[in-house]
Amino acid sequence: MATLLYRLGRFAFRRRGLTVLLWLLVLFGAGFAASSAPAPPADTFSMPGTESQKAFDLLEEKFPAAGAEGASARVVVRAPKGERITETANKKSVADLVGDLGDNPGVTRVTDPFATGAVSKDGTTAYAVATYKASGTELTDAQHDALDKSLRSGRSAGLTVEAGGDAVKVDTAMSGV
Repeated sequence: MATLLYRLGRFAFRRRGLTVLLWLLVLFGAGFAASSAPAPPADTFSMPGTESQKAFDLLEEKFPAAGAEGASARVVVRAPKGERITETANKKSVADLVGDLGDNPGVTRVTDPFATGAVSKDGTTAYAVATYKASGTELTDAQHDALDKSLRSGRSAGLTVEAGGDAVKVDTAMSGV
């Protein structure tokens, strides 16, 4: 192997002009191949009639904000033990939470779980989505703090409130990162 590398190095040194020309040809060929390559396929794909396509269509119908370009916080609200989320006091607390989420900076839309039918069959849990203008990596600390404050206000009303999604700030001290 050492002999082969020695000969290759000696050839490249003695015929510098030819070596540079060969590298330029390789570089030009790679550039030409890259420029003449076909465009990438479209990101949209559907297979009408399949169960998975029906599930995607249902998600898009029930939660249109979940597919938006900006960040989203998926908020799950659960009624206190023995109560239903559809009871008047709990429903008002959820409405207050949804309104509070909508007032947060950068939020473009918040789905109302009662309007979208995002309430569990047993009536104890509801699901809302807050969509932001910016992506998850572009959200400011103030926007993360406002989301946390909204979640705390829902909890102080006696509800169990948890959030997920790319709008939720990850605590690096807890995650071990």
